[in-house]
Amino acid sequence: MLLLYNFILDPLVNGGKFLAWNSGISTLHATNLIIRCNQGVPVVMDPTIPFPDISKFAIYRALARPAALLPVLALAAFLGPSPARADREMAVAMHQVLVDQFIASHPEPPTELILDFDATDDPVHGNQEGRFFHGYYDHYCFLPLYVTCRDQLLVAYLRPSNIDGARHAWAILALLVKRLRQEWPEVRIIFRGDSGFCRWRMLAWCDRHGVYYIVGLAKNRRINEMAAPLIDKARKRCEATGRKQRLFGNPRYGARTWDRQRRVIARIEHSSQGSNPRHVVTNLPGNRKKLYERIYCARGEMENRIKEQKMLFADRTSAHDWWPNQFRLLLSALAYTLLEAMRRLGLKGTELARAQVATIRLKLLKIGAVIVRNTRRVRFLLSSAHPYQHLFWLVAAWLKPG
Repeated sequence: MLLLYNFILDPLVNGGKFLAWNSGISTLHATNLIIRCNQGVPVVMDPTIPFPDISKFAIYRALARPAALLPVLALAAFLGPSPARADREMAVAMHQVLVDQFIASHPEPPTELILDFDATDDPVHGNQEGRFFHGYYDHYCFLPLYVTCRDQLLVAYLRPSNIDGARHAWAILALLVKRLRQEWPEVRIIFRGDSGFCRWRMLAWCDRHGVYYIVGLAKNRRINEMAAPLIDKARKRCEATGRKQRLFGNPRYGARTWDRQRRVIARIEHSSQGSNPRHVVTNLPGNRKKLYERIYCARGEMENRIKEQKMLFADRTSAHDWWPNQFRLLLSALAYTLLEAMRRLGLKGTELARAQVATIRLKLLKIGAVIVRNTRRVRFLLSSAHPYQHLFWLVAAWLKPG
């Protein structure tokens, strides 16, 4: 078993530096542990596994504590000094680890899971395989798809930008639902996304498989006509009171290509700036105002998760070939998983309990140190003037195995 037992990795500090403390296990055997870096992301490699044996790719849980408590991710060796050997099998295996760690983080079966789907642009500045010009973002880019549940990341899937924004989302949702229900058969799963993921075949699949959804619906002439009486009502109230008005409607809508009509929540807002109608399609029961404000609007938190991915350099997809870039995206995802677990578990109840991962990295991991090495041990002498050392030792004590 390859143990990352007495140090915290800083996944993205220059050169892949890491911090350590002497926890009673002073010998670091070079024959059993090699730290290699790719773009500043440490890859922990076991030389007993030959590099060509990619089929035996494995992720080791690094601490002696149960995986349900803290998923510290160490990558078993398979790539050597570069990600050039990355392939589809590796990407699938790494995604399986992300999902397994998410499942292991729940000591009790959850009653409800909301899966947030969103895409973002990943600008490129070379001739990378799969890069295309995207009209909306107005530059050459990739179009990665992310799936989160609350603050935890489940999917970081690289895609070219010349495709529909919902491409492969249906397949990913089906795989996630299958895996989560294997573990928790009774869990209620809600698929949430913006209007870019409103595809009737995907919604019909959700209806057939007992998956709830609440998805944005793009405005069009027909839905605007259906909402016109409510828009006019909100306008008159705004003119009479001089205050912004928000009204909710509950029409049934189905495009000509859809298999049937579905419930739509119309949120009509009118202010001095004019009318601002929004629509979402859902099969969730309940009050339309609560569904929109408490469930759908919470989707905005997904944007913060994407920002945190970019804080961990998820946009460093500069390799020419496709799979090495997918590998780099997943390294960032694994780094986020590590730091999110530190925030959720090790920093619970502290001043950094809701800090962004970049803040945690800056205040807890980027610490000056003197490295002293001899034949028996490698020691890291940390600065005694570090202003957050009380938090550092709190997390260190929590991470310590045993």
